[in-house]
Amino acid sequence: MEEELQKLTINEGKGGNESDIELSSDISLRLLDLSDIDDFMVWASDEKVTRFCSFDSYTSKEDGINYIKNTVSRHPWYRAICVNNRPVGSISVTANSGNDKCRGELGYVLAADYWGKGIATKAVKMVANTIFDEWPHLERLEALVVVDNAGSQRVLEKAGFKREAVLRKYLILKGTTRDCVIFSLLSTDPRN
Repeated sequence: MEEELQKLTINEGKGGNESDIELSSDISLRLLDLSDIDDFMVWASDEKVTRFCSFDSYTSKEDGINYIKNTVSRHPWYRAICVNNRPVGSISVTANSGNDKCRGELGYVLAADYWGKGIATKAVKMVANTIFDEWPHLERLEALVVVDNAGSQRVLEKAGFKREAVLRKYLILKGTTRDCVIFSLLSTDPRN
């Protein structure tokens, strides 16, 4: 994937509070590697971040290293979401096969300190603007979001994904059966 560096100025207001935070950053996507383990552990060990993830929080650096070596490095499309080239999260597209190869599933996670700043939305847009060219067989990119995860739903909507349905009792997450919202973006949809 040709890396795309974008200049992004973000102004975040806190509920009408005039003490706005201004952050000017380069947002980029790149491969995540073992040298990123300390940054990876920031979000992967935070229960607030992993609350809606299919994995449990990592409790040891060794487990994180094994995940990067055995899962991330073998994944066909897994990238670090970087701010000024420092990983603050990750984003992936998982391909389907057989009769379902026209679909891929998007997943992403972002360190809590970076929530609400437009970074996840920018990363999702970057993927949406390139994945259909990289994978010409892909016609549909979809994302499943637990209904309680309103922030992630907003990210997808801002990135141009369409909310399609609520899938009741769709999956078991951390021991509890959960409803999910399914979002999609088609290769023929306009890009943001």
